[in-house]
Amino acid sequence: MRIAFLGIGLMGLPMARRLCEAGFEVHVWNRTMAKAQPLAAHGAKVYADAVQAVAGAEVVVSILEHGQVTESVLFEQGVAKAMKKGALLIDMSSSKPREARDHAARLTALGLHHMDCPVSGGTVGAENGTLVMMAGGLPADYERAQPVLKVFGRSTHVGPHGAGQLTKLANQMIVGGTIGVVAEALLLASRGGADMAKVREAMLGGFADSRILQLHGDRMANRDFAPRGRLAVQLKDMRNAVDCAQETGMDAPIVSFFEQLYSQAEAHGLGELDHSGLFVELASRNGMS
Repeated sequence: MRIAFLGIGLMGLPMARRLCEAGFEVHVWNRTMAKAQPLAAHGAKVYADAVQAVAGAEVVVSILEHGQVTESVLFEQGVAKAMKKGALLIDMSSSKPREARDHAARLTALGLHHMDCPVSGGTVGAENGTLVMMAGGLPADYERAQPVLKVFGRSTHVGPHGAGQLTKLANQMIVGGTIGVVAEALLLASRGGADMAKVREAMLGGFADSRILQLHGDRMANRDFAPRGRLAVQLKDMRNAVDCAQETGMDAPIVSFFEQLYSQAEAHGLGELDHSGLFVELASRNGMS
């Protein structure tokens, strides 16, 4: 199977490498070509032009910054028109559900297939092939995508076009909110004189345990905020969730509060930290280093 992969960033690089290692014919493009060049050593063909990368591909995987970038690449830079008739686009970017539905309709009109399939699991999941994927689209397209998706991890078909993005927003609401609660809890423990790392250790395996406490709690205790998933991206997802809630007429006070908190963290220069870096914003508010 010939696969084109668009977007070689923190997530895209290990994902495209796994496709190469699985034996697929992989053609890759990234806006900054130098970021894609390491994949050549794994057998991928690297292009400076996305239109050239998708020519002849049966499946095109995209994992770009957000929905507007995806729209630009597909419909302004000519990628959609260059795709082989009948080809399947698996859009693994995180965007708004209405953007996914719009892209699906426009691609269908061109004789193409679309599936929105955002991911969760961060760079660790991308490296290890343990990503969780939420797929929206036609059941037949989901089945067609299985050889590719299995390389990345575990996928679930959650409904029609846009449902994958809706599920990712729900996922990010839980992730973003839990990061905030874990950060505040560990700071409170430290403020009261307890050892933050030991407090985290004590809660592991209990009712408060979670992947966020395990991974992000460890980053907080060790002040390790090197970006695996950037705070700015988490903010984008929280804003999309707020926007989606407003579209559906739903009152969502909790995600709205956390959207404001992440927004303030970005305004204070923390956007390029890992999203666990919300800890830094909360520590700063309390005069804690």
